[in-house]
Amino acid sequence: MRYSLFSLAAKALGGHRGWTPTWRDAAPSDGYDIVIVGGGGHGLATAYYLAKVHGIRRVALIEKSWIGGGNAGRNTTIIRSNYGLPGNEPFYEWSMKLWEGLEQELNYNAMVSQRGVLNLYHSDSQRDAFARRGNAMRLHGADAELLDQKAVRKIAPFLAFDNARFPIQGGLYQGRGGTARHDAVVWGYARAASDLGVDIIQNCELTGFLRDGAGAIVGVDTTRGPIRAGKVGMAVAGNSSRVAALAGLRLPIESHVLQAFVSEGLKPVVPGVITFGAGHFYVSQSDKGGLVFGGDIDGYNSYARRGNMPVVEDVCEGGMAIMPMIGRARLLRSWGGIVDMSMDGSPIIDTTSVPGLYVNAGWCYGGFKATPASGWCFAHLLATDRTHGTAAAYRLDRFRTGHLIDEKGVGAQPNLH
Repeated sequence: MRYSLFSLAAKALGGHRGWTPTWRDAAPSDGYDIVIVGGGGHGLATAYYLAKVHGIRRVALIEKSWIGGGNAGRNTTIIRSNYGLPGNEPFYEWSMKLWEGLEQELNYNAMVSQRGVLNLYHSDSQRDAFARRGNAMRLHGADAELLDQKAVRKIAPFLAFDNARFPIQGGLYQGRGGTARHDAVVWGYARAASDLGVDIIQNCELTGFLRDGAGAIVGVDTTRGPIRAGKVGMAVAGNSSRVAALAGLRLPIESHVLQAFVSEGLKPVVPGVITFGAGHFYVSQSDKGGLVFGGDIDGYNSYARRGNMPVVEDVCEGGMAIMPMIGRARLLRSWGGIVDMSMDGSPIIDTTSVPGLYVNAGWCYGGFKATPASGWCFAHLLATDRTHGTAAAYRLDRFRTGHLIDEKGVGAQPNLH
């Protein structure tokens, strides 16, 4: 249902009574053309583009808890396309273009805010590496500007430019980068997909796969009963290895905890997204005023949504190194998400050796920013059995053939050389 400005105001002033559900809370049917496992941003975007772009509407999306209750609600909301390798940059730039039109596409306020992403550099060699990356971005149609120290001071005068260990010499700036509201992205895709006939089935946990006599997957077993399907696509982030194991498939990924933090609400101070080039730290400021920041993954494999103190200490040290004033802010809360780390730091969108099973996994640090393009390309693969051109490098067999895309979530990892 769509609301006029008058009706929105009336409902707000009337105590928020009478709201209708944003999407249908569907019950599972016996069978579908495609079942998508995972109710995060990637799964919902896939379902939407299957219906909207490919006209496939007999689609079910199953989620073991509530949609957006996994990594989609446990990230730091950054969107960017500042990658350097040809296997990655066209994909993330396509995602950025989809972000720029997403609110109009879905008719939903996803709070896309292109406030800019600034990656700081601290040495001549790092400056040269950033220059190469910026040139690669521009060759693929993305915006990139190499800034000297004076230009960075205009953007963020509060930074510790004269830090003895990590003097800030400049930065690589992408003005079209920024943030988006993670929950709103999930809700917008859910409503749009549901309106097109997709069944969104919550509290429906996958327990196994249905197979035919030849071993091909023909559906899923769930806590709400069996559901037959022509194809099954998995987009379950940090649980990819566990879900794949139910089909007898071992993926070249590891699951780690990635922690994030938010401070108390402050007056506007951080203009966009800023990353520390000499350590793993990034920070932005939410619309509510909290400083949202994080760093590296915890250094052990885990499926738990909690981290440990050494990473907390490392993140705080990174923040204090570039903006000591952060030490005066009180920490409001922290959280952890489970990320599936591939062996080369780049994702997988491909068919598998199990007929009928398709995989979308290995997003490492880059899952949220990839949401629109991931859904677009995964929907294309499921609908046509052909890899979309912008995701051509994200093959599952590249780890066997040696065609790696070794970028390690660039923009988050330091690159000092």
